[in-house]
Formats: sequence, C-alpha cells, structure tokens
Amino acid sequence: MASLVQACPWCYVGKARFEKALAAFPHRDGVEVVHRSFELDPGRAKDDVQPVLTMLTAKYGMSEAQAQAGEDNLGAQAAAEGLDYRTRDRDHGSTFDMHRLLHLAKERGRHEALLDAFYRGNFADERSVYNDDERLVELAVGAGLDAGEVRAILADPAAYADEVRADEREAAQLGATGVPFFVLDRAYGVSGAQPAEVFGQALTQAWGERTPLKLIDDGGAETCGPDGCAVPQE
Repeated sequence: MASLVQACPWCYVGKARFEKALAAFPHRDGVEVVHRSFELDPGRAKDDVQPVLTMLTAKYGMSEAQAQAGEDNLGAQAAAEGLDYRTRDRDHGSTFDMHRLLHLAKERGRHEALLDAFYRGNFADERSVYNDDERLVELAVGAGLDAGEVRAILADPAAYADEVRADEREAAQLGATGVPFFVLDRAYGVSGAQPAEVFGQALTQAWGERTPLKLIDDGGAETCGPDGCAVPQE
C-alpha cells in the first residue's frame, strides 16, 4: 500500500523511485500495489487556492527565497528521475475531488493512469488543477474515463467521499503521519521519498520474511478444483 497526495512533490518523486525499485524486483509479478488517499490539508475549501510559494512561507515560516530554493531543489530531484517539474508559478489547493475521482478510476481499472495524469497536471503543466472542474474532466478523459461520469461525480460532493475518508483512517491506523508512506505486506513501513535502493532492500526483506500459509487439513473434507469437485462416496 502507498499513501500518496497529488499536491505532495515528494510523493511525485517517491512514486517514481519506488516504481524503479519495483521494476528491478525479481518477484515483481507477485506484488500488488494499492494507492490510498491522504490529504495534506483536509477540510481545505475547494475555492481556497493560493500560489505554492505563498503557502510555503505561511505554513513553514520561511522566506520566499528559501521557499523558491526548495522548489528548485525539488525540480532537480524530479529531473533526476526523468520527471518534468515546474518550479515557478504553481498553485496549491484542495485535493479532495481528485481523491474522489481516483476511487472512480479504480473501479474502472484506470487508477494508475489517472494518478499519473494528476501528478503531471499539478507539477508539470501550466494550467492549474485546483478549483477547475473542467480541467479535472480533461485529465480524467485523457486517462480513459467517461466525461459524463466524471462530471456527475464532481457535481455530487458525497460521491466516494466515504471511501476517501476510509483510506485516510486506515493510513492513520498504520502509522502514516506524512506522505509519501509505503506499507509492505502490512508489516513494514517506509516513510519518505527514499532512494530506489532503499525501496529495493525493503521489498526484498518483506518478501523474504513473509509468513507462509499454515494449512490445517485432516484429509477428509471434499474440495473443488480445476478438475472439478469431489464426488461424495457412500
């Protein structure tokens, strides 16, 4: 499980590093990745949109020059992972609608495509993804979703809201206080945008320490399998 946020630049970078490690993992085909919702600003109003630098200076008490230096550093780290990153004039706002649409995308088998589209839209494209339903529709359609269905979700604030909140509760129960946060086999937690090598080591350790299934079977119970079901004998 990975808890990620579309507004979190380290999630953008961390996802790329984790995927690099996963691609090199010998047991890749045996790993299922599930993305969960996590909001940086839960409860933030949809129309409360501000420049990233303004948010950073207010939230962390840093100067605008320090905030810009941080953005430049993130841009360099993103570029090292082959990612585009716009270090100037980005916005920050609520991600709740994006999380709701990601739950729709999961049901339609387009979750990964939409997650990547939201990341590109937020960190690489010039047009803001915040407080702009038609921008979200455009990105969702590009990821393979139906425009009418997406608009219907955005028009209904309750649609998938419970699913987003359930994800957030689960993340909290697993110890996620920030993102990115990766949980392997519900036994190992990896916090932060770690280097691919660290993710690789964590995958290897989690795989090697999996608890094998203990089978309790007295040999007398009938079962069904690929060849059919056992025929009861008198």
